[in-house]
Amino acid sequence: MPFSPGIKARAVQLLLGRVMSRVHADLRFTDIPKRTEALRVETGAGPVACTVYRPPAATEAPAPVYINFHGGGFVVGRPEQDDHICRYIAATAGCVVINVDYAVSPQRRYPAAVTQAYDVTAWVAENGPANGWDGARLAVGGHSAGANLTAAVCRTARDRGAFTPRLQIIDSAPLDQVADPATKRSLIAKPLLTPQLMRIFTAAYVPDPADRAHPLVSPGLADDLAGLPPALVITAENDRLRDEGDAYAKALEAAGVPVTHRVFEGVDHYFTHTGPVPEGKEAIDLMATSLRTALGD
Repeated sequence: MPFSPGIKARAVQLLLGRVMSRVHADLRFTDIPKRTEALRVETGAGPVACTVYRPPAATEAPAPVYINFHGGGFVVGRPEQDDHICRYIAATAGCVVINVDYAVSPQRRYPAAVTQAYDVTAWVAENGPANGWDGARLAVGGHSAGANLTAAVCRTARDRGAFTPRLQIIDSAPLDQVADPATKRSLIAKPLLTPQLMRIFTAAYVPDPADRAHPLVSPGLADDLAGLPPALVITAENDRLRDEGDAYAKALEAAGVPVTHRVFEGVDHYFTHTGPVPEGKEAIDLMATSLRTALGD
């Protein structure tokens, strides 16, 4: 008897959870001090635990704020895998970073993660003074599945008009959940993402195929991108998701959205965590410097 999508996804959680939490030793930025605190935000899809990273040096005025969504195919819930990125950005961009432990599948399916991601961001935008950050100077970003959620948050923010992120960081995002993963090609023989793994992720996160073309699930299929926040789009040359990331950057630009698009050569999906180290550091520094510019006074 074939295993159900839920059982397959839970097996992936067990197998990949610890693996995804491992970051290349030379990308851990162990010299950067860690100032963190726990935060719990109530959302329309239940409470969400977050980790708040403060800049190493206190500032007179409230610092701007960046909200980070980790990757993991909407299935692996390990926000600590982005600890190195959050610490680096807090120190280098001089902003508060909020790392979000959003709900994952198959325990919680679409739209739970989207609802939580948006509601946390809206709460952060509205509750700056009491928490020591400037909610008016806000950016959002993420990696892989987290980048997909970033696009969904920015789209919802545009449509509701409650707040306006100054920047969205889209790093190696799955943006088309309709296309068969086998049609997503890589330049190398054995890329990190396999069609089988990608199918498990999609089936667990969005069980109903009718939902997979929705703009909050497949932002790359949307044709109404005007008015979205400025974007930093990062793609990896050998990643199966590169083509849809490249296409999204072009579509945003065509819609009049300011876009910085960088293709990192010779690297695969998740290189900001596993390396190669020079490219990983360069990409993380690009995120930080882009945030510093976007969130400046």
